[in-house]
Formats: sequence, C-alpha cells, structure tokens
Amino acid sequence: MKRWGDLSQDAADHLTPDSVLNNAEMAVVVTDRFSNVLYWNPFAERLFGRPDRTPDGEQTVLSLGIMEKDHPLAVELAKHVLKGGVWEGTFDVLRADGTIIYVRAQAVPLRHPSGSVTGVVITAREAMRSNEREKDRFGLLERIGERLASSLYVEETLNRVAEMLVPQFADHCFIELNEGDRLVRKVSTHVKGWTPPPGTWRPVGSEIRYPAGHYAEIAMRRQETIIVEDFAQMSYPSPSEESTKLCGEIGMTSAIVAPLCARGETLGLMYLGLSNLTDRRSPHYDAFDRDFVGAIATRVAIAVDNALLFEEERHTAESFQKYLLPRELPQLDGLEIAVRYYPAAPLASHGQGIQTQVGGDWYDVIPLSAGRVGIVIGDVEGRGAKAAAVMGQLRAALRAFAQDDKSPADILARLDEWTRIIGPPERDDYGADVSTPPIVTCQYLVYDAWSRQLSFANAGHSPPLLIVDGMVRELDISEVGQPLGVSAKGMHADLVYKEESRVLPPGAALLLYTDGLVDRRPPKGEAPLTDEQTLRVLCDKVAGASADSVERIAEAATRAVPGEIDDDMAILVIRSAGKELKFEERTFPAQPIMVGEARRMALEAFASWGVPDERAEMACLLVSEVVTNVVLHAASASVPRRELVLDGPPLPFDESWDVPGFDSDIVNEKEFTLRLRRGEESIWVEVFDQDLRLPRIRSAGENDEGGRGLYLVDQLAKRWGSRPTKEGKAVWFEIPTRGR
Repeated sequence: MKRWGDLSQDAADHLTPDSVLNNAEMAVVVTDRFSNVLYWNPFAERLFGRPDRTPDGEQTVLSLGIMEKDHPLAVELAKHVLKGGVWEGTFDVLRADGTIIYVRAQAVPLRHPSGSVTGVVITAREAMRSNEREKDRFGLLERIGERLASSLYVEETLNRVAEMLVPQFADHCFIELNEGDRLVRKVSTHVKGWTPPPGTWRPVGSEIRYPAGHYAEIAMRRQETIIVEDFAQMSYPSPSEESTKLCGEIGMTSAIVAPLCARGETLGLMYLGLSNLTDRRSPHYDAFDRDFVGAIATRVAIAVDNALLFEEERHTAESFQKYLLPRELPQLDGLEIAVRYYPAAPLASHGQGIQTQVGGDWYDVIPLSAGRVGIVIGDVEGRGAKAAAVMGQLRAALRAFAQDDKSPADILARLDEWTRIIGPPERDDYGADVSTPPIVTCQYLVYDAWSRQLSFANAGHSPPLLIVDGMVRELDISEVGQPLGVSAKGMHADLVYKEESRVLPPGAALLLYTDGLVDRRPPKGEAPLTDEQTLRVLCDKVAGASADSVERIAEAATRAVPGEIDDDMAILVIRSAGKELKFEERTFPAQPIMVGEARRMALEAFASWGVPDERAEMACLLVSEVVTNVVLHAASASVPRRELVLDGPPLPFDESWDVPGFDSDIVNEKEFTLRLRRGEESIWVEVFDQDLRLPRIRSAGENDEGGRGLYLVDQLAKRWGSRPTKEGKAVWFEIPTRGR
C-alpha cells in the first residue's frame, strides 16, 4: 500500500460485497416492493432465525418473526420507504426458540439506476447489544412502557416484565412483592430449558428472607439499584447453602437488584442475574446496565402499583355487587336453577378503571306462596358503583313487592314508580324539578311448578330463550313494555305493562340474560357480529348443550359469543321438572259441616303421600282453623259482581230485579276450594274463597271463644300468608315434612 486507501490486489480480491456482508455484525435484509425477502446475510439468519415460507414458497418480512402486534407498524414502514423515505424504530421479534428480543431496525429504499424504488434494504441489530445503547435506551423504555400500560392485573403485569427481560437482559429474573411484613416471590423466570432444582431457589409463593448485608437487602434498605459486576471478585452473605451451591453450579457471574418504589412506598424488588447458562458477548453487567434497569424498575413499580390499586378497587366493587346479588339460591320443587354473573373485562386504554368492571345487572329467585317462585332478570343503565347501588335498591324493592303476590304487571308498575323515587333530586335555576330517573330493563316471571303455568311481564328487556326438545328460540312475547323509569307519570299498569301466560312443557328450560352476554368486544381484527348473527350463534351453542344440566347450559351460553365481555353479564337458567308433582284439589260449599270433610280429605291425602303422622296431624289442625275461618265469614262476604244476561225483551223498571232463582243462585255460590300440594321437604295448603277481605291476626280476649285460629297458624306453620285472586282471596301455609 503506497498511500492511505490503497489496497493490495490480494486484499481487493477478498473485499467483495458478499465477503463484507457475510462478516458484518449486523443483519442485512433486502426485499422487493411486495415485501418478499430477496436476500439476508448470515447474521440476519442468526438474529431472526430462518424465515418461514408461505404456502407458495415465498418469504415475507413478516415471516422474520415480527410479533403480530407490530404487523401494522411493518406495513407502514414498507409504505413509507417505498415512497422514498427512511424509517428507524424498534420491533418485538419472536424467535424460533420461543424467546422474544427487541430489534432496532433501519430501512432505506433500494433504487434502480433509473432512480425508481424497487425494494427495501433493512439493517437490524439486537437492541442494547451495540455501541448505540444510549440511543436504544429511550426507544426500548418507550416500548416497555407501552407493554406495561396494556395490563391492569398484577400477575399479568409481572409476567410481562419477566417476558421482556429474559433472555434479552438476563438469564434469571425474580420479582418479589411486600405483603404486609412479608416479602413474597411472585415471579421466577429463567432461560428457556432450565428450571432451578427443588430445594435450591425458593419457588413462587414462598416467603423470601435476605440476610443482613446481602445485596438485595442493601437495595431494599437504601432504596437504590445495586449492581454486582462480578461475583468472582465480591462476596455477600447467602440466603442458604443450597442457593450458594446452585449459583456455583450454573456459574452466576453478575446481578442487578432494583427496588420497586412508587408514591413513596417500597412495593418489592426486581432481581436480574447472568450466568454461564447462555453464551453472551459480555457475561457481566456494567454501570450503564444498572442505570437502565433502574429506569425499567421505576416503570415496573408504577405499573405494579396501578395494578394493585385496580385489583383492590375491583375486589371492593365486585364484593359490593356480590353481596347485593343472592348469596344462595333457594331449593325449589319442580325447578332446576343455574346462575352466572361476570363483571366486564377492563378496558385500560379508555382510562375508565373500575367503571369498566361492575354495573347494574342482577338476577333473583324469590320463593312465593304455595311453592310458586318469582324469577327476575334486570339491567340498570350505566356502569360503576352508582349503577350497582341502584340495582341493590331495586332488587330489595322488588323482593318486597313480590311478597304481595300481585300479578307481574302490577309488580313492574310499582317498581317503575320506585325507580322514579330513587333518582337523586335535581333542580334547574328556576327551582323546577329536572331529576332524571335511572333507566332499567327488567323481566319478572312467576312460575307454578304444579300447574306448569308461567306468567310474566316485560319492561324493555331481551326476551328469554325457550329450550324445548333440543330446539332453541326466543320466547314469544306479545307486549314488551317500556323500560322502568321511562313511562309517563299517572299511566295505569295495564297501559304500560301487560301480563302474559304460557305453559312450560315438562323438561323445558328458559335462559334469561342481560345484554352483556351478546354485546361483546369482537376479537382483534374481526368485524363485530350483527344482532341476528349473535342470536343465531347463541342459540346454536345453547342447543348443543340442551340435553345437559342447567349448569352446562349456563356455561355454554357464557362462552357462546366470541369476544371479550364489554359489559357486566347476568345469566339465569331454569328447567321445569320432567315428572308431575303431587297435589289434590276439591271445592266445598261454605257450610260448617264441610269443615270435617275438608279435614278428612287432607288426612287421606297426607297419608297417601307418606307424610309423617305428627306433621299430618298438625297440618290437618291448621286446615280446620283456616276452613272454619272461611265458613264463619262466608255469610257476610261480599259476592263479586256477576254479569246479568237476560233473554227476551227488556223488563219494566219495577220488575227488572225480580228474577226467579237469582237470590238463591247467589247464596249457593258461597263456596271454598281446598288445594293441597306435596313438595320434597314441605306440604302446602291453600284455601280459596270469594271474600275480598284479607285475614289478619287479632288479639283475642281471655273470654273470647274465637280469634285464635290465625294465631295458631302463625305459630305452627313455617310460613303463611294470603293473596288476592280474581275471585276473592287465597290463604296459604307451609308445613315442613321433616325438622321444624
């Protein structure tokens, strides 16, 4: 070489483009305009692994292992460079061995001699493994922050931290959090293919105690990041002999411990270690690595703190709502029941926190008179603690209203009035009331397992699904009323809510649900389903489980619609019994002599049903008391109005009420009906008559001959009550067949 820049002929012969690219410590990838890989050098193959081929044999940039979440970024890169621009940034790459690395890449246009862009040239290297670490630091911290911000769960957040750090920056990663006065290991992640032998390093869930003077103890005490550059040159106390022995076997070379501090509190620590389990260019950490890990720990601590706060709020809100919902479902004759409640999945990107978790969805199962049952499903508009509080008030009010045994339409009408009351009062500048009541959808059903009669009224809620003989369809509802809190004041219940009745076939089931079941966030990259498509998917999945238990049906419905739960969700499944339940019913004239006949009928029925003698005698005594009360009041009972139909020409006024046999007909109508029902653990007795007056317990004087019948019923029966009917009233009581 005669002067600077001159090469010998031998050197020039070896300085070919292939030779330079083959020895370059940087990945070089060339693609055409369609992102098909035309060339990659040996270092690119080591960095990315051999690209996968598409079915037609081509290899694209995306086949280099770029993670799916970065695919849109890669597409934008290609568009920008093909327009003549230059791009630089960081990708997450999933290698063939399952490890994730961060790759710093630069892309420039590949130009034809004519000047047109014919492809893209990409140069890449593993971030933080070059002389440009300071430049990479900001890009990687940004990427790490993005990944941490996408989770609001502690366990998921910590696992993402370990996934980012191993094997990119460490061979071993431990994360430990304070729980009271204990330090508990939450993460123990190591290079792929290696796990610590039992009895050496403490597993996840164990309490960790570092001895005084240990570098981890120093980091926690001083609240600063501590680096051990070379274990061969430094000595620290060891947590155990087994730990020391294992460190020697795997060749621990260096470690960094960073305390996790947020808002003035130490949450725990993050431990990163290097060993001889991997072949690295430098097996030791340096001061730059210490500062960088300290910066990561700051972000991790904030993410963990946010996740802990979120989980605490979530737990509080879920507990709040959980105790507003039924804690236990009653055991009911002739009916199988299964329920589900799920809060919505968090949507952290919306910054709504707990507002995305709980809401006003609720269900309820209410035992009514004589073995009948009230079934409720409802949804308060909105989310958060306010919606849950409104739901709790409505549920309590509905349970109270239901005890009156009114029709479902009347119950919803009263609940509609109550919905207006519970809204917070608001007034405008002129003092006028501008309060806005909450909007609530609700469906209330009453089911009688002995007659299989299902009565219901609907306040703007989605119809339940009827499951019969493997076929699933929406229950036919003729009148769907307005949601609670919407109808105009003063409108009668008959104008707003209509009662309807159906007979539920043996073995038929109903699936009641709130809109959270069908309103899902679609999977990423997929278009949302239409309402018709969603209903079809739900019906198909439920039909597939229709022959299984109600629990399996509820589970199938929960998983039927794809996507994340975008709103809280309540599901209630009921199935009618396949066999008929035992009952007896007979109508008697309301005459004193019929009291004995009614008692005899009850005694024979109880004997045929195998009711224990003691319970049967008690029930017969109460039958006598209730029937006697009905007969005694029959003479003064008001008879319901009857429609008078006369054949022939109109009668003169003075003769119009002189109808032969009319008075005697009225007298003969005074009668009562005795209905007996046998359940699994109880018997129910109902006595129907035409008297509109509901009975009440009164205090009898010491010389009074009567007035003690209902007192006996109240003392001896498990439950008793009365309810109005279309013809008059019904008095009922329940006697358990075993126990008290």
